[in-house]
Amino acid sequence: MGTQKRKILPCILMLAGCFLLINCGAEKHLKKAEKYLAVGEYNDAANEFKRAYTMTSPKERNERGQIALKMAKCYEKINATQKAIAGYRNAIRYEQADIEDRRSFARQLLKNGEYKQAASEFTTVLDSIPNDILARNGLYSAQHASQWKQEGSRYTVKRQDVFNSRRADYSPMLLGDDSDRLYFSSTRNDAEGDELSGITGAKPADIFVSEKDDKGKWSKPEAVTGGVNTAYDEGACTFSPDGRTMYLTQCVTDPSYPRYAQIVTSNRSDAAWGKASPLNITRDTLSCYAHPAVSPDGEWLYFTSDMPGGMGGHDIWRVRLTASGLGGIENLGEPINTPGNEMFPTFRPNGDFYFSSDGHPGMGGLDIFIATVGKDGKYEIEHPGYPLNSQGDDFGMTFEGPYNRGYFSSNRGDGQGWDHIYSFVNPEVVQAVKGWIYEQDGYELIDAQVYVVGSDGTNQRLGVKGDGSFTYVIKPDIDYLFLATCKGFLNHKEELRVSQSEESEEYTLQFPLASINVPVLIDNIFYDFDKATLRPESTESLDELVALLEENPNVTIELSSHCDYKGSAEYNKRLSQRRAESVVNYLIAHGIAEDRLTAVGYGKEKPKVVRKKLTEKYDWLKVDDVLTEEFIKGLDEEKQEICNQLNRRTEFSVLRTTYGLFDEQGNLKMQPKPAKKPIVTDDYEFLIEE
Repeated sequence: MGTQKRKILPCILMLAGCFLLINCGAEKHLKKAEKYLAVGEYNDAANEFKRAYTMTSPKERNERGQIALKMAKCYEKINATQKAIAGYRNAIRYEQADIEDRRSFARQLLKNGEYKQAASEFTTVLDSIPNDILARNGLYSAQHASQWKQEGSRYTVKRQDVFNSRRADYSPMLLGDDSDRLYFSSTRNDAEGDELSGITGAKPADIFVSEKDDKGKWSKPEAVTGGVNTAYDEGACTFSPDGRTMYLTQCVTDPSYPRYAQIVTSNRSDAAWGKASPLNITRDTLSCYAHPAVSPDGEWLYFTSDMPGGMGGHDIWRVRLTASGLGGIENLGEPINTPGNEMFPTFRPNGDFYFSSDGHPGMGGLDIFIATVGKDGKYEIEHPGYPLNSQGDDFGMTFEGPYNRGYFSSNRGDGQGWDHIYSFVNPEVVQAVKGWIYEQDGYELIDAQVYVVGSDGTNQRLGVKGDGSFTYVIKPDIDYLFLATCKGFLNHKEELRVSQSEESEEYTLQFPLASINVPVLIDNIFYDFDKATLRPESTESLDELVALLEENPNVTIELSSHCDYKGSAEYNKRLSQRRAESVVNYLIAHGIAEDRLTAVGYGKEKPKVVRKKLTEKYDWLKVDDVLTEEFIKGLDEEKQEICNQLNRRTEFSVLRTTYGLFDEQGNLKMQPKPAKKPIVTDDYEFLIEE
C-alpha cells in the first residue's frame, strides 16, 4: 500500500507541474494579448486571447469567461462575426457577461441573420434597461428584417469581381468626367509593405484605381502611384468637386501607442497623387477622424469621429472648408446620429445624403440610409431596403453622375468578414443638366461657380469639375436659372424648364464666359462685301452679345473691328470704323444704352495675337505669334489666307465694370429694393423674377 502511495505521489506532482506550466503559458499569452489590445491591434490580440483561453482550465470559470469576453470584442472589431458570437456565448456560459455585453451579443446575432435569437437577447436587455435605444431599435430590426428582405425593392445588386480580391476591397469612389475611374481601398497582396496588419491580419490597405475603356470594360486595379500610398493603412478616399484634391483616411503604426485614424489630403500633379499631408481638424489627438466626404458645393467636409460631444459610438460631423482653412465643426445630431455608429458619409450629386449606421433599425450590421431635407428644413431618414442592405455591413456608396446607380461595399456572404465591391442600380427616371463653363474662345474654367435658382425655392451654389463641367438633377415643370461666374470674367446665365419624361434625359447647357482682361472675339459676324452692312446671318451672335450685356448691367465695352493688311491704311480704318458702328447701332436698337458702347475701327493697326486655343486648330502657329504683314508673307499661300481671315474680325473689350453704380459726385447710388430673388456673387447681385 505504501508503495502504491509512493507511485501516486510523483504522478500528482507531475500533474501539478503541468498545470503550473499551462497557467504560466496562459499568462504569457494574456500579457501579449493585452499589449496588442492597448494599441488597437485586434487581430493579433484575438489570436493571443484564443491561445490563453485554450490553456485555461474550464474549472477556472471566471478567468475563462473573462478571456472569452475579450476575445469576442476583438473579433467584433475585425468583423469576424461568427467567432465573436462564439466568444460571447462562452462569456455568458461562464457568467462573465454584463447587460451591455448581452446587447453586443444580440447585435452580433442580428448581423449574422439569427433574428429569432437576437430578438430574445434584445428582450432580455430591455427587461433590465427598458429605455435603451440601441436595444429597442435592435429588437425592432430583429422582428422586421425578414419581412424587409421578402418585400425587396427596386434596387438590383451584383458583386463586381473585376475589382475584388481574396482580401478586403471597400469604399469605392468614382472620378472622371464620365465616371471612368474607380478608386477604392484594398488589403490585397499588391498593397505596399511586407508585414501583415495587427488589426486585420491582412496587409495594410492602399488606394487602388481601375479605369474604364471606351467599350465600358474596367481594367485590372493597380495601386495609385505618386506617394499617396505608404506602408501604413490608407482607406476611404473622396475628392473635391474639381477632382484635384483627395481626402482619405490614414492610420499609422506606433508599437507603443494606440492607433487613431486621421484624415489626410493629397493633391494631384499631372496624373499622379502626391504625398499626403495631415488635415488637423481639431487639437484632439486621442480621437479618430475618418471616412471623409465633401459636399457637392465644396463648402463642407463631412467625416466620422468618436470625439467628445457626440451622441455615442462614432458620429458624423462636418467642418466648413474655406479659402483660409477649416472653419467651425458641427455634429449632425438627430435624426442622423444615434448612440450607435454612424459612418461612411457620402453624397449623391443632387445633394441627397447617404450614410451607414448600426444604430438605426436595419437588417444587421451597418445599413445604408438616405437623408433628405424635408419641407421643414430637417432631415428625413429613409431605409432603402433589401438588397441594397443585407444582414452584413453595407457602406461606402458612390454614384455614376446624376443617376441612381454606382457602387458600394458589403461583407455579406463572406464568412471571414472581408468586404467586397458591388454594383447597384435603381431604375428611376432622372432628368439632369450637364453644364460646361469655359472661357469664350478659350479653355474650361475650373475655378468657376454656378448658382442655381428654381421657382420651387431652390437656391444653391455648385462647384465645377476639372473639365469645367457640372451636373445637376432637375425637376419637371420647374423654372430654373443657372448663373455661371468666375473671377476675371463676365457672368453668363441660362434658363431651363422641362416637362415630365418617361425616360431619363440629360440636357446640355453651354456657358462661354467673356474675359474682362483681353479682347473677346465675336464669332460669325458678317458684312456685305466692301461695306459696313451687317448680313442677316450675324443676328444670332449679336443677340447673344445683347443677352451678355443685359446679364452684366454694370459693364461698358469697346466694340472694335479689324481688317487684314490688304488695301490702304486709311481706307481700312474708315471701313472698320463704319463696321464697328453698325454693331453698336444694332445693340442700341435692341435696348443697350448708348453710353455703354464705344465703336472703334482699328483697320490693320492691331493684328491678332495668337492664343493657346488657336494653336490646337493650327499647329503651325505658336502662342503669342502676332499676325503682322511681315509674319504672314513668310507663310505659304494657304496659310496666308487663314491668317488674313483671322485678322478680319470683330471683338469687344471690357472698359468698366462699375457703370451705373455711382452718381455724378462719385458716391455709390442707393439701389432700389428688388421685387425679385437675388443671387449674390462676388461681383454683384443678380436678380430673377419671383
